[in-house]
Amino acid sequence: MRFILKYLLLLPVCIAFVRSNAQNDTIRVARPTSEFRVIGGTEFCGYVNRSNFNKKRFSLVAITEAALYGGSLVGLNELWYKDYPRSSMHSFDDNQEWLQLDKIGHVTTSYYVGRVGTQLYKWSGLNRKKAIWYGGMLGSVYQSTIEVLDGYSSQWGFSWGDFAANTAGSLLCIGQELAWDEQRIILKFSFMQSEYSKFRPNLLGKNLQENILKDYNGQTYWLSVNPASFMSDETRFPKWLNIAVGYGANGMTGGNFNPPYIDGNGFQIYHERYRQYYLSFDVDLTRIKTKSKFLNTVFYSIGYLKIPAPAIEFSEKGVKGSLLGF
Repeated sequence: MRFILKYLLLLPVCIAFVRSNAQNDTIRVARPTSEFRVIGGTEFCGYVNRSNFNKKRFSLVAITEAALYGGSLVGLNELWYKDYPRSSMHSFDDNQEWLQLDKIGHVTTSYYVGRVGTQLYKWSGLNRKKAIWYGGMLGSVYQSTIEVLDGYSSQWGFSWGDFAANTAGSLLCIGQELAWDEQRIILKFSFMQSEYSKFRPNLLGKNLQENILKDYNGQTYWLSVNPASFMSDETRFPKWLNIAVGYGANGMTGGNFNPPYIDGNGFQIYHERYRQYYLSFDVDLTRIKTKSKFLNTVFYSIGYLKIPAPAIEFSEKGVKGSLLGF
């Protein structure tokens, strides 16, 4: 749950900031081809002239990030750390918890914070590679700071698995920007309520809002690939159509194992924990062309959500299809 809360504390403000500023002014920059690529409503490209560096914009980005960074840490301290005693720095191994869905959540968080950070630094006119590396590493740096705080809390500990996942998310963003100046392989999230929260509502959530944050059984993470971006510009393959591979898990009422549950009749109920893999279609909303700034903002802001589409599920229980893979 906590990695999603960290994301919710930081990302919406970043998105609002980058969208509002990007739409107010367009940066014209040199690129090796004759066309501009539109990313997040602003024309960015492969090469950024040093003459485009804007000190005021850079200062605004740096101050805003510092405020968000510091403010979210204060908020997390009030929500999580203050009620537990401090300890010496220590680590713990949580790599087997929740069938690694929490680790994929860390990857996704770092990836999206990195995407927003990269666009912010490009907007400031910073040198291309610096913008990509500085912005792309924001998610990893931010979440790794949380890991250090965890390491000094008696309730948790520094997780090397989380640290590796944070770094992987940032590198996924950075690698694509360096190679292609765009994101052709994006991470997405979807949720459907599961039946398991009723067995442990304090842990998995008592209502839909809490379920989304707490119940890993209902969460699915997707690697959504845009085939058209790997083809020639003349291709007739829809530029907005993606192929998505998903991962989820089911039957979990605890992190490492399911604690015993006795129903009202005195019978013990068992839940089998298992992994789920999906293959589905998806839509990259940011590649849908529109002249509406409002729609561009909406598409960009909800672009991390998997679009419901026909899907095939693979698990130890067999193969089954669904009209709405979400």
